[in-house]
Amino acid sequence: MKFAILGAGKIAIKMADTIAGMKDVEAYAVAARDLDRAQSFAKEHGFVKAYGSYEEMLADEAIDLVYVATPHSHHFKHAKMCLEAGKHVLCEKAFTVTADQARELFTLAGEKKLLITEAIWTRYMPSRKMIDDIIASGVIGEVTSLSANLSYPLFESKRIWDPKLAGGALLDVGIYPINFARMVFGDTLKEVKSTALFKDGVDMTDSIVMNFEGDKVATLQSSVCGASDRMGGIFGTKGYIKVQNINNPEIISVYDTNHKETAVYLPPEQITGYEYEVEACARAIANGDLECPEMPHEETIKVLEIMDEIRKSWGYEIPLEV
Repeated sequence: MKFAILGAGKIAIKMADTIAGMKDVEAYAVAARDLDRAQSFAKEHGFVKAYGSYEEMLADEAIDLVYVATPHSHHFKHAKMCLEAGKHVLCEKAFTVTADQARELFTLAGEKKLLITEAIWTRYMPSRKMIDDIIASGVIGEVTSLSANLSYPLFESKRIWDPKLAGGALLDVGIYPINFARMVFGDTLKEVKSTALFKDGVDMTDSIVMNFEGDKVATLQSSVCGASDRMGGIFGTKGYIKVQNINNPEIISVYDTNHKETAVYLPPEQITGYEYEVEACARAIANGDLECPEMPHEETIKVLEIMDEIRKSWGYEIPLEV
């Protein structure tokens, strides 16, 4: 599979490192807004071709899959460009700024008979099934609540602090605790309440409470102005699960009601963790599927709807790229 990256920033580097370690995936093309940057990226990361414009790269008929690695604010525009050029798309999270943008892209992809999916890596990782299997085993009983946090000091990231680039904690880090909660409780959400602290026009620290059917609750915290332990806790009537690093699970521990550790699970070794979403795309394309079962289109829309409503409750409106 000939793999292309649209955008040559920090996250593109991580994907390039991923592709370098994968079999049957070729680091084929990269595009940046200027040719020198693209050529430098291609040389450093072993890509065959470099393009100084996105349009020029998308005209390359050899490309099988394009990874959109630009800021959130530009995902809609750039993913649409890819689809209109007849390319399958793996678009970095947050998939778009709004649910309406996502719906438009999914409709277009359907018309074009092209795969498009959100690159939220935690949905594709083996650790996801490991956690599901532990819960399904009944070892912690009925799950009644969970907690999750994810925070990083991102003061040096200019896009995080720019509303025009869809900045703030919610789309960048808050999306992970929200997905964590939905991966456990599913599509049974009843109510969402949240608060946020703002700086320079963007949300810098978010607190979210999600109430699900059956008297189940998720308490979530995210921030871009400090570090957290990134822990997730899934609490049941017979015990609980601790997930070390919800953003890329490292250790999954099970405890009984006496707080005695009864089992420890370690996810398999990985290249970077991004390989699972690329593998999922390759399988879907080979099968002629237009979405990946790990992150169905409807789930991407549901999460974006939640974040749309949260921002609305804060009075935070992100200017959309036209």
